[in-house]
Amino acid sequence: HGVTQLVVDPVMVAKSGDTLLQEDAVQSLCTQLIPLAALVTPNIPEAQALTGMEISSDNDMRLAARRIIEMGARGVVVKGGHLGGPQSIDLLYDGVDFVELAADRVETSSTHGTGCTFASAIAAGLAKGMEVADAVAAAKEYVTEALKRSYSVGHGHGPLNHFFKLSG
Repeated sequence: HGVTQLVVDPVMVAKSGDTLLQEDAVQSLCTQLIPLAALVTPNIPEAQALTGMEISSDNDMRLAARRIIEMGARGVVVKGGHLGGPQSIDLLYDGVDFVELAADRVETSSTHGTGCTFASAIAAGLAKGMEVADAVAAAKEYVTEALKRSYSVGHGHGPLNHFFKLSG
């Protein structure tokens, strides 16, 4: 395409709530990486850290998405899983249109790697030539199915089942 297809998953906050990036690294993320991004995929705590705003509603997600686009990204998906409710609703924004991607919430403790799996699946879709909206929708379906077919391993948050298509 001649256009950078960089997907930035701003892993800034651990599931435990611990901060993973120092303040100067957050600044570099905002000024160096996000302007290069075809798509940024923050969850609610990460979008809050990027924008400095509290996010507790769909309208807040829309405002945060606009602010992230203003940082130079061509697109953003604010992942709504942290808002709760019977569905996990992610919000895709390309600077013009908003698209809500909803999936029924999957009750499982095997959620380790959900965000990076989502971003990686989007990047794979873009690499295959998919349009951003199609890559995001396909990634959402893949992660939802990987959550549904996950299994418990050890203690704490277990992994998704990335290979569910192989097991039938």
